[in-house]
Amino acid sequence: MSVRKSHASLPRAIISVAAALALSSIQARAAGTPIPHGTLELIAEKQWIAAGHPFNVALRFELGKGWHVYWVNPGDSGEPPRVTWDLPDGIKADAIEWPAPRRLGTSTIVDYGYEDGVTLIVPMRAGANLSSQNPVQIAASVKVLVCREMCIPGKAQVSLTLPVKLQSPPASAQNAQFFTEARKAWPRPAPASWKFSIAQTNDSFVLTANLGHKITGAIFFPLAESQVSNAAPQTLVTTGTGFTLTLRKSDQLLKPIARLKGVLVLSGEQAYSIDAPIGKPVATSPPGSK
Repeated sequence: MSVRKSHASLPRAIISVAAALALSSIQARAAGTPIPHGTLELIAEKQWIAAGHPFNVALRFELGKGWHVYWVNPGDSGEPPRVTWDLPDGIKADAIEWPAPRRLGTSTIVDYGYEDGVTLIVPMRAGANLSSQNPVQIAASVKVLVCREMCIPGKAQVSLTLPVKLQSPPASAQNAQFFTEARKAWPRPAPASWKFSIAQTNDSFVLTANLGHKITGAIFFPLAESQVSNAAPQTLVTTGTGFTLTLRKSDQLLKPIARLKGVLVLSGEQAYSIDAPIGKPVATSPPGSK
C-alpha cells in the first residue's frame, strides 16, 4: 500500500531552498502599493546590483480605465509624479527617462500624460566600494496626481531590496517586458541627416522639417510649460521631403526664447527629441492692411 508523504517529511534542505527562492522573488519585485484608481510598484531590471556598474529601476504605474498620470510637462493642468529617493550610501539616482506622452483632454484644455499604465525608468549608479555582504534597500516617496474628469492627489511609499554581487547580473524575467516597452516609447535622437528650423511670427512658431521623405502626421509636445498653446490646433502642411508645423504661442509666454525643445511624434507613433534654434520674429500684417 502506497503512503502519501506530508510536507513535514520533506528534507529540511529542500524546504529551506524553496523558502529562499520565494523570498528572493518577493524582494526582486515589491508588492503593488495602492494609489488613487491604480497601483504603483518599484521594479528592477536586473536580479541584483553589480558594484561599480550602472543599473535601472522603474516606477510602474497601473491605472484604472480612463485615468491618467502626467508627463514632465503636464500641459494645461496637473503635475508630473514627484519622487523623493531614500538611498543607501553608494547608490545615486539620475533623472527619470520619460516615454513620449499622449494628448489628453478636451478642445479647450489639453494635458500631456499616460493612460492605463506607464513605466518610468530611473537610471541608478552603484559605487565601486558598495559592499556585497548585505543587500541594499532602494526606497522612494512618490507624490502623484491621478485624473479623469476630476483629479485625486495620492502619495505612496515604495521600496525594493536587491543583493549586491561582483558578477554581472542577469535580467529579471518578470520585469523585462516593462523595460522593453518603455524604451520603445522613448524619444530617439533625430537622425543627423534631418534638418529642422523654427521661424516665428507675433503669435506662432513655424517648425520646418526636411527629412528626405514624406510623412502623413506629426504632433509636437513642448518640453517646457507656457511656451506653446497646448489646446490650439497644430497646423500641418506636408511636403515631398518633410513638413511645416505651425504652433500657436502660449498666452503665458512673456519673454522671447532662443530654442524650442520637445518631443516630435511622427506618423507611425515613433517619437524624436527636438532641440532647434528659433529665428528672429517676423512681423505679420493685421487683417485688411496692405
